[in-house]
Amino acid sequence: MSWDAVADVAAAVCLIGGALLAFAAGVGVLRFPDLLSRMHAGTKPQVLGLVLVLIGLSLRLRSGSAVWALVLVALFQMLTAPVAAHLVGRAGFRTGKVRRDLLVVDELTAAQERAGSHTGDSDGESDHRRDADGR
Repeated sequence: MSWDAVADVAAAVCLIGGALLAFAAGVGVLRFPDLLSRMHAGTKPQVLGLVLVLIGLSLRLRSGSAVWALVLVALFQMLTAPVAAHLVGRAGFRTGKVRRDLLVVDELTAAQERAGSHTGDSDGESDHRRDADGR
């Protein structure tokens, strides 16, 4: 069996696996009951599915410039997906879209309460937002 045949089979496995993970992410986003579960389904398998598809494309294309472009796509996806999921989760938590009865550990509520008690201002204005005059 030649290298080309092995690479083609590996590419097919990666492409099919990535497509199945992307499909599972879509189904999870539609079927899961709450925001955090949907967010998890939308980020974890989607990123792994995309990486598998990119690996499959790299094995199939076998071009240096194309492989480097695909590596950049994977890198930027792995850098931005967790940040976006974190921001969506925090926004959903602050707007009341998260079902707190499903949380096993709720560290954000305690952190928000501590941050609110440290301001010490009756009008809710924090020290770092005051004018230079102290007003």
